[in-house]
Amino acid sequence: MYQLFRSLAYIHSMGICHRDIKPQNLLLDPETGILKLCDFGSAKHLVKGELNVSYICSRYYRAPELIFGAIDYTTRIDVWSAGCVLAELLLGQPIFPGDSGVDQLVEIIKVLGTPTKDQIKEMNPNYTEFKFPQIKSHPWQQVFRARTPPEAIELVARLLEYTPSVRITPLEACAHPFFNELREPGTRLPSGNEFPPLFNFTGHELSIQPSLNNILIPLGMQSNQNQAEGGPTQDSSASGAGATLDHAADNPALTNASGSAVA
Repeated sequence: MYQLFRSLAYIHSMGICHRDIKPQNLLLDPETGILKLCDFGSAKHLVKGELNVSYICSRYYRAPELIFGAIDYTTRIDVWSAGCVLAELLLGQPIFPGDSGVDQLVEIIKVLGTPTKDQIKEMNPNYTEFKFPQIKSHPWQQVFRARTPPEAIELVARLLEYTPSVRITPLEACAHPFFNELREPGTRLPSGNEFPPLFNFTGHELSIQPSLNNILIPLGMQSNQNQAEGGPTQDSSASGAGATLDHAADNPALTNASGSAVA
């Protein structure tokens, strides 16, 4: 998940929205631990004021503003989808398994409760089709198994917010305490192998939200930060954990491209 959030931070910084984040589009090498984000066939360079199609993204992972018919959404729809993927990893099954668009919204309401008028306005100010029964939100601690780490539950809650602007950014997700273990010296994969490069941030990545850099870069590696600000850190490459686009060079907008982002 850390690598997914890092890749999203990279493409979002360029205005690119993947628009189809789901487990099937996450390719993981079990030996190296490297994750690649694939299938950019639905991706688009979002331009403020330019309208987009709302019927996008696979149903279980579709952000509520898309269900409400929004056509001026932001890259935060990817953040919602990533939250659904994380929840699915914790539950062992999709968190919102709707049979249709409306049923998908019902599944979301069962957990988050009925959205307020202000939340609906934030998602799509033109949506006036339905009125919903008032349902209270379900405590997140009761959604997941009792042994689920509280940091994981808190991260899911920060990702799955009705209001798009309230959802945390991908880099804020990377800096979340849930991932602190990755930053501890000597931490390895369950197989005993070393982690793939997780902290080889480029200068561009470090410029996205500079206030997070002291958290994102482990203390033992912060001496490399000045080098990163002038270019890639040591061991940074297209095969590392840095979020790079394999097939983006000829099509920055990626509106019809098929490529992958190393996470």
